[in-house]
Amino acid sequence: MKDKRIYVERRPEGDYAVRRANSERASDVLPTQHDAIERARELSPGSSPHVERVRNTSVGSPDKWRKA
Repeated sequence: MKDKRIYVERRPEGDYAVRRANSERASDVLPTQHDAIERARELSPGSSPHVERVRNTSVGSPDKWRKA
């Protein structure tokens, strides 16, 4: 069974990559997180994309994920 998870990650360049679980390359790269989330929903309808948290807090770190 194919893994249907899809992720939105911030890249060091400041834009956002949309990638499937266990992929080596991004499916798409977009300038804003909002655009990347919308593209992830287009690529994987019916599932919620996992979005990387990009802000640092005193409690968490940016390597945590949230569903959009």
